[in-house]
Amino acid sequence: MVKQARHMTDDAKISFHLGRAEDLSALVGPASIDMAVSGQAAHWFDYSVVWKELARTLKPGGTIAFWGYVDGVLKGAEQATEVMERFVYGFGEVAPGVEGMGPYWEQPGRNILRDLLRSVEVPGDHWKDVTRLEHGPGKQDGEDTAWLKKKMKLGEVEAYTRTFTCYSGWKDAHPEVKSRAEGGDGDVVDIMWDQMIDSMPEWKAMGEQWREAEVIHDWGTYLIMARRK
Repeated sequence: MVKQARHMTDDAKISFHLGRAEDLSALVGPASIDMAVSGQAAHWFDYSVVWKELARTLKPGGTIAFWGYVDGVLKGAEQATEVMERFVYGFGEVAPGVEGMGPYWEQPGRNILRDLLRSVEVPGDHWKDVTRLEHGPGKQDGEDTAWLKKKMKLGEVEAYTRTFTCYSGWKDAHPEVKSRAEGGDGDVVDIMWDQMIDSMPEWKAMGEQWREAEVIHDWGTYLIMARRK
């Protein structure tokens, strides 16, 4: 990942390094940085350590900004979204002979993220001007916080669901089960989409062309900001 990032810019002012938020000592000195940003990673931090480390390395008045996204819904397709939720987070059988993908999320990070990091409290000893913004997926809570929303074809959403971490874990646990694209009878994502299509008459009416149907995919998002005292 670092190697790929380095190929994306030739700006001498930008450098990339591998490290942990809990220990930045090898990368930056005390009170030396103006801003620390975490994109889709703050749900993994050990906050008993990371707040102290960020307080040590940020300059007075420096800013932290944590943002991330989770669990998109298909707007106007609530029945299909409910089916997806059952398969993606379900334990045990979610269809005859098909185990749900719920056990294959890494925890506790996934649950922290699903709650939009509401459990993460910014301590007041070193931080001020704390601001939280969030958008619940599918909620009417203001377009200014709905940062991640996209019109997609169902075929694109289907491909996206196969990038889920839980799906990779499910595949590792069930190597004997092949997707239809692999010449098999269908894996958990194939069965999930069968049921999603069945739940939406307008999609089902499209027959083999259902992947061309379009939906608005609306993700839940959060942003936490604060300044160093």
